[in-house]
Amino acid sequence: MKEKKLISTKLKTEGKRVISEAKNKAENLLSDVNKLIDQINQGKQLIVMKINFLKIGAIALIMALGVSCSQKDSADEKIKALEEKIAALETSNTAITPVNAQATQVADPSSLGQFQFPEMEHDFGTIAEGEVVEHLFNFTNNGQAPLVISNITASCGCTSPDWTKTPVKPGETGFVKVIFNSSAKSGAQAPTVTIQANTNPTVTRLRLKGTVNPKNAGPAQVGPVKK
Repeated sequence: MKEKKLISTKLKTEGKRVISEAKNKAENLLSDVNKLIDQINQGKQLIVMKINFLKIGAIALIMALGVSCSQKDSADEKIKALEEKIAALETSNTAITPVNAQATQVADPSSLGQFQFPEMEHDFGTIAEGEVVEHLFNFTNNGQAPLVISNITASCGCTSPDWTKTPVKPGETGFVKVIFNSSAKSGAQAPTVTIQANTNPTVTRLRLKGTVNPKNAGPAQVGPVKK
């Protein structure tokens, strides 16, 4: 009877020792995983989801090791496999999104206007070189805030000498006047006008298009031609 108790005591002691060693290895593994997470914050390229998976696996391993000391060999194999996976991750070149990356801020719709143009492209047809085309683009503000045009720029040969300078309230209308001078131009033309305003997106483009026939020997037409 005493011998059985002695054997039982030895088995329990050995079992506790084995479990303790296995737990220590698993805890060291968790410590390594935490160090890897710190390295991620310092810019090292690792895969966050795999690290979290390994961390969860290590915690589950600790819980499993408490069942029986007879699982020592299996536990050692699992720990070794986890260590190999971590080593592979350390040499991986897979890129991740930085944790401190700033998300794109979405503009508040209540602070924006919104253009609604019946047309954003005007075809002036075929004109003779030297003619000047003038066109008025009208728009309605369908936004929630007054629409303010801050600036308008034009491509070569096209100008926008006038537009609604005052804020256009929601539901009200405004205009952008565009003039195209065809002097020294020939062939297909597609000048554009770029509008900057408190809209989303902040830039809106209007376009004229048409064809300019080369000027024949004779007097050029003077003055703007409304198309």
